[in-house]
Amino acid sequence: MLENPEVVEVQRQLTAVIRINVPRARMAEVFAPAVSELLQVLAEQKIAPTGPLFAHHLRLHPDVFDFELGLPVENLVTSSGRVSASELPGGTIARGWHRGPYDGLPSAWAEFETWMQANGHRAADSLWEVYDAGPESGLEPRDWMTQLNRPLASR
Repeated sequence: MLENPEVVEVQRQLTAVIRINVPRARMAEVFAPAVSELLQVLAEQKIAPTGPLFAHHLRLHPDVFDFELGLPVENLVTSSGRVSASELPGGTIARGWHRGPYDGLPSAWAEFETWMQANGHRAADSLWEVYDAGPESGLEPRDWMTQLNRPLASR
């Protein structure tokens, strides 16, 4: 279920990421190992994340996930293995929240798209999810919080 949709201005955010391109069905098997690899490289470089994990979807396709799995950082990460520096875009975005397990994200995104259209907003090409509270939080799945972010195209 979508909560608190709004339009906000955001600054570009420096990130450390792993680029992943996989069929949707393989997402679960690649996610956790990539998170471990990312955290290991950041620890080796003594770089602390400045916020929660995110997935920045660069190409939107129903059967393939092409995204950067990453963490926001203050210092530029040196490329190591699959980890490289990147950034989340700045500018005008639509933002909302999904409360609940991850299997509810597709319907939350659909509701978010409907809200954007109903309010005269046109989405740009990418989107990102920020996993503010998930399995690692110790909360029940019904209380997990995922931030939905969609850059808006110029009118």
